[in-house]
Amino acid sequence: MKAVILCGGKGTRLREETEFRPKPMLPIGDRPILWHLMKIYATQGHKDFVLCLGYKGEMIKDFFRNYLWRMSDVTMQLGRKPTVKFHNHHSEEDWQVTLAETGENTLTAGRIKRVQRYLDKDEPFFLTYGDGVGNVDVNAVLAFHRRHGKALTVTAVRPPGRFGELELSPDQEVRRFNEKPQAEGGFINGGFFVASCKVFDYLDDEADGMMFEQEPIRRIAADHQLMAYQHQGFWQPMDTYAEFTLLNRLWNEGQAPWKIW
Repeated sequence: MKAVILCGGKGTRLREETEFRPKPMLPIGDRPILWHLMKIYATQGHKDFVLCLGYKGEMIKDFFRNYLWRMSDVTMQLGRKPTVKFHNHHSEEDWQVTLAETGENTLTAGRIKRVQRYLDKDEPFFLTYGDGVGNVDVNAVLAFHRRHGKALTVTAVRPPGRFGELELSPDQEVRRFNEKPQAEGGFINGGFFVASCKVFDYLDDEADGMMFEQEPIRRIAADHQLMAYQHQGFWQPMDTYAEFTLLNRLWNEGQAPWKIW
């Protein structure tokens, strides 16, 4: 099943790091956070990715175009008929990565709509942000999504409350979606969505100027088509320099809960 990852934002709250590179390329250890996120999916059997590029997307393209060179020892025969020999394999050789240009200034709803052509009409797809990690059981989220049969499942988490807060019914239907509330508490939007292609019914020709987390998701919730999977484990975005430092400290100390590989 395909995993769509939103990689196009400008990361303005991390401007000291994102002035020169896109936020998904900020490193945790020696690999970009985007790579860590993809490993979470790939370890659970999902290795077909669609990356929604925007701001400095060419750097993400360069990373994957040169992936074999980065991961391998190489012998080069110089001369008029140069040859290259790669000496070792890497565990990502069976990944498929679609690098889709979705516009530098396009908002999240538009980015999703622009990659619709790369998705299977009759299959759900994973959808998440390119700047957060967690030990999320994505197959459990998928199974939950298949059971309820609605348009969209969001993974609900409980970190500090400056993200989209979710009001849930006893059967886990999302009754209200409040983007970036001022008060803390309650469940919040942790990304790691599973979506059916029904979501494209909520993305019209004006989608480029819309945040998916605002009007489209509110309409999905109003139609009783939004459900939440409660994740009680680790989840951490990288939205500030302090969070960037935290994730690197956890990784360097060998205490990264999202490392399930």
